[in-house]
Amino acid sequence: MAAKNSAPSNSELRARFALAMTGAVWPAAVGVSGGSDSLALMLLLADWAKAQGLAPPLVFCVDHGLRAEAKAEGKKVMAWARAAGLRGTVLRDDTALPTSDNLEAAARALRYRLMGEAMRKKKLAALYVAHSEDDQAETFLLRLGRGSGVDGLSGMRALAPFPDPNFPELRLARPLLSFSRAVLREYLAGINHPWIDDPMNADPRFARVRVRQAWPQLAALGLTPARLVEACSHLARARQSLEIAAEAVVARACRPYAGGVLIDPVALGQAPAELALRALAGILMLVSSNPYRPRFDRLRSLFAAIAAGGLGGGRTLHGCRIAPAPKPARLFGPVTLLISLENRQKRAKPPTNS
Repeated sequence: MAAKNSAPSNSELRARFALAMTGAVWPAAVGVSGGSDSLALMLLLADWAKAQGLAPPLVFCVDHGLRAEAKAEGKKVMAWARAAGLRGTVLRDDTALPTSDNLEAAARALRYRLMGEAMRKKKLAALYVAHSEDDQAETFLLRLGRGSGVDGLSGMRALAPFPDPNFPELRLARPLLSFSRAVLREYLAGINHPWIDDPMNADPRFARVRVRQAWPQLAALGLTPARLVEACSHLARARQSLEIAAEAVVARACRPYAGGVLIDPVALGQAPAELALRALAGILMLVSSNPYRPRFDRLRSLFAAIAAGGLGGGRTLHGCRIAPAPKPARLFGPVTLLISLENRQKRAKPPTNS
C-alpha cells in the first residue's frame, strides 16, 4: 500500500499499521534507536499488541559505543518505553568497532548479534525494525549502484530471515515499508512525543546519508522515494515468479543426499540461466544455512564451470564444496556432482523437492 499524500489521522495510521501486521510473527522484540521511525514503530506495536491481547513487545536499544551521548540516549529510550507500558534493555558490547569504511557493516553486525542473543534467551520469535518507505528507496539506489539483479532491486522484504545466520530460528519483520518518514514524524508530533536525531544520520562518510542529501535532485527527475518503492514492488512480483520457476529446476536437477545435495549438471545447464543461477544459489544457501545469497560474480563463475563440465576436482563457495559425487551416489550418472558443507563437522539438512 503506497503512503498517502496527506497526513493520515492517528486512527487511519493505526488501521494501516494493523493491515501491515497481517500474519505477524509473535512473541517479539522491537529495535529502538530513539529516532523517529523506531519510536513510532514501538508505540504502534504496543497499541497493536494490546488490541490483539498479546504480550507486549520487548524493547532493545543497542549502544554501539561510538558516541559519548549514546548512554544517555539509551536511558531516554528506556524511559519512553516504560511510559508506553513496555519493558526493555540497553544492549552493549565493548568490542571496538573499526573506524574505516567498514563501520556501517560492523555496527550492523554487532547490533543484530546482540539482539539475536537477547531474543534467544527470552525465547522470542521475531525482531521488528523500523525500515520505512524512505529506507526502501535508499536501499534500491544503493543496490542499483552496486549492480544488483532482480533480487536486490526488489528491496527489503516485510518478513525475512534474521540477518545473522547464527540465529536461523529468528525472523526479521518490517511493517513500516509502506510508511514515509514524514508520516511517522507527523504521527509523533500529533501525540507530542519527542525523538532523538542521531548526528551520524547526517555524516556524509556513509553512502546512505549521501543518497539522502541527493533526494532533491533525484526528485526533480521524478525519482521520488514513493516511485522507487513502486519499482521495488514490480520487481518483487517478478522475483516471486522466478522463485517458483526455480523450484521446478531444483526438483528436476537435484536430490537430497546424506552429505548435502546431488546435482545433475546437464539438467542444471539446460535451464534458463536466470533460473539455474537462482536454483544453484538456493542450494548453496540451504546447505550452508546462510540466509544470504553468494556473490553474483562467483556464483556465475561456478555455474559456467558446471555447465561446461569444467569443474575438475571441485570448488568451494559460500561455505560449501562442489565436487564430483562419490561412486555410490552417482544418481545422475558419472557427471553427478555433490554439494556439501566445506566444514565436515557440520551436517546439512536435506532439501525438499517442493
